[in-house]
Amino acid sequence: MGNLTFILLLGPIVEEKYGDARTLFMMLITALVTGILNLLFFHTGLMGASGIVFMLILLVSFTNTKSGEIPVTFILIALLFIGKALESLKTDQISQFAHIIGGLCGSVFGFINRREANSS
Repeated sequence: MGNLTFILLLGPIVEEKYGDARTLFMMLITALVTGILNLLFFHTGLMGASGIVFMLILLVSFTNTKSGEIPVTFILIALLFIGKALESLKTDQISQFAHIIGGLCGSVFGFINRREANSS
């Protein structure tokens, strides 16, 4: 329920900034990359949308950026959320790995989309 709440809160912001098709593409790529890496490194399955939620959280921090600047909100969110996931790497029912990969995907997408917007 928590992941769905975050998706419903952050999804429209990301969709407005990047468009429906690009948002769907970023979600699918994040899920695919997270699934493949999980398959390569772990013997457990994944359930939920934690990776996508972390991707959205980091993408939202790029919504009001100016050219040539790294948003302070991005730095703070990355430190807080990815740092928390790294700190929590233990055997529990939450895939911290999915959080980290989703955050990395969101960071990459944010920088790529920002670069494309600045070159247009």
